[in-house]
Formats: sequence, structure tokens, C-alpha cells
Amino acid sequence: MSTAIDTAVAALNAKMPEGFSSTAKFIIKDEGSIIIDSDGARAGDDEAEVTLTASAETFQGMLAGDVNPTAAFMTGKLSVDGNMGLAMQLGAALS
Repeated sequence: MSTAIDTAVAALNAKMPEGFSSTAKFIIKDEGSIIIDSDGARAGDDEAEVTLTASAETFQGMLAGDVNPTAAFMTGKLSVDGNMGLAMQLGAALS
């Protein structure tokens, strides 16, 4: 597992200590993927209701609060596949 995935899992668990009510997958290009659900965040490639894909730089910026998830989506730096409502909930949680 990559350092970027390890760092992102820890950051997501800190930002969302209660986990997420649905199942979401974050794909970090060239690094791997993360699943977040009611059990919290972990490295994995399970099926999810929504999948968000971004570069490591964009994803790290979102976790740090330097990159707005909505702006990243609108500029093509973040792609969403699946339930857009869930993606918006995640974006709000990450902001």
C-alpha cells in the first residue's frame, strides 16, 4: 500500500470519525483506492454507491482544505461516477 493511501485513510478517519452512511470509493490515480462506509475508511477496491477519482495532489488538497471539492469537480480535477447526492455529502464532510 502506498504512503498516499495510508495518509488519506488516516485523514478521512479523522475528518469522519462516525464513518459514512453509504459506501463510497476514492480512487487516487497511480496510488490505489479507499473505501469509506459505516465502519470508516480503509484501503480497498470494493463496490461502492459513488466513486470519486482524482490525482494524489488534488485529493491531498481536498483533505487539507486547500482544494474545494466542488471546484475540483467543476474544473475536471475530480470525477464522480454514481450517486451525485452522496458525492455532495462527502464534499461537504471534506470541506
